[in-house]
Amino acid sequence: MNKLTHITCPICDKKNTWHAENAFRPFCSDRCKLIDLGEWASESRKIPGEPVDPYDLNGKNDEQDPLF
Repeated sequence: MNKLTHITCPICDKKNTWHAENAFRPFCSDRCKLIDLGEWASESRKIPGEPVDPYDLNGKNDEQDPLF
């Protein structure tokens, strides 16, 4: 017997069942999935921590590198 896993949509709090037929999981719909994507894109949601310089690939500044 398969036990159903019940989840709550992180956007609208609607109750859902986690199953392969739900293409939007963990969301309840395409609408909620797009709302979440928009929140990440607008930086309303972000992972906490110090800002990272996207050009600092080695963990140090190129100006401090003697080979620069």
